[in-house]
Amino acid sequence: MTFLSLTRKSTMRKPFRFVLLIVSVVVAFFIYGLTASFIAGSQGTAAASDDLLGVMNAAGRSQPLPMAYLSRIAALPGVAEVSPITRLRGSVGDARNVVAVSAGEPDKLLAVSGADLGLTPSMIEALGSGRDKVLVGRALAEAQGWTIGDRLTVSAFRTKRSDGSRDWTFEIAEIFDGKSASTDTYFILAQYRYINEGRARGKDTVSTFALRPEPGVAPQQLAPSIDALFTNSAAPTRTLSEKQFLSAFLSQYADVKHVVTLVVGVSFVTLLMIVINTMVFALRERRFEIGVLRTLGFSRSCILLMVLFEALFIFMLGGVIGIGLAKLASLALPPALGLVFDKSVMLRAIGLVFLLGLTAGALPALSAMRTPILSALRTR
Repeated sequence: MTFLSLTRKSTMRKPFRFVLLIVSVVVAFFIYGLTASFIAGSQGTAAASDDLLGVMNAAGRSQPLPMAYLSRIAALPGVAEVSPITRLRGSVGDARNVVAVSAGEPDKLLAVSGADLGLTPSMIEALGSGRDKVLVGRALAEAQGWTIGDRLTVSAFRTKRSDGSRDWTFEIAEIFDGKSASTDTYFILAQYRYINEGRARGKDTVSTFALRPEPGVAPQQLAPSIDALFTNSAAPTRTLSEKQFLSAFLSQYADVKHVVTLVVGVSFVTLLMIVINTMVFALRERRFEIGVLRTLGFSRSCILLMVLFEALFIFMLGGVIGIGLAKLASLALPPALGLVFDKSVMLRAIGLVFLLGLTAGALPALSAMRTPILSALRTR
């Protein structure tokens, strides 16, 4: 019998207890996999860029900025491209089926966000082929069952048309996929001119200006220069990177990452207590066997390693199953949830498997290693 087979047989000595421990580990890592996928996905900031800047009204996201700011921002040294963006939120069909529309100038959208959204010149040409043409993100198109050529009507929540209607009609020209799997594609890209000319209020205003700095220009240095241009104006600005913007947006509702970390931390602490307590009682039942192994020549370090390997075996088996289930869930659940089980999530999960396994096995292993031979043999 090899050292590894001895460890495995010792771990599975009582099958029912072994299965319960594995289930506990599976549940904990399944929760971790889903929550980490949420943070890494489009609802988090992992896919957001530090290079792309957004200029919005300092009074809040709901307050507009004058379109006249565009030329002043574009003329600032260090600004490569800038695009006006106005946002429209509404529903399609069912009032609960909410979609977001971002309207900009096609050529400027390509220059500023083309690389991140996976836009191509042919897509931009299709977008500009008609006033009501739109580009739809892959995640939104799949969730809604839309295809190229479909016509849709968005009933806006706040943006009325000049005729008093809230219905905006669009035709899907192309579907964009995004730069990577973690890129948010659950929205629609429309033409700014179509929205601006058709709305009843707020003409010649924008929700934000998206801009990309010139190569070699640090966004952190450019942002204060932009805000300084409009400090004494009627609509002062606040310039943030895309990652900062998303973090600030999510923090309006709750510190999502902090809450998720707290939930996962509690589940892992509870898991450690369960595994440590179970292993301590299991080793008390095996004190005589440990004494026999020591009599046969097993050193203290061998006993220590054997118990550590038992804990690692439990966490490795349960962790692999839990992580695998989380991966399958991230693929099966609707794209709108923004779950992205990427390489970083996998690597952190593997690190946690080894960390928790060694932590759970440390106390029982030290206790078993220090058990005197005579004391162990007297238990029989």
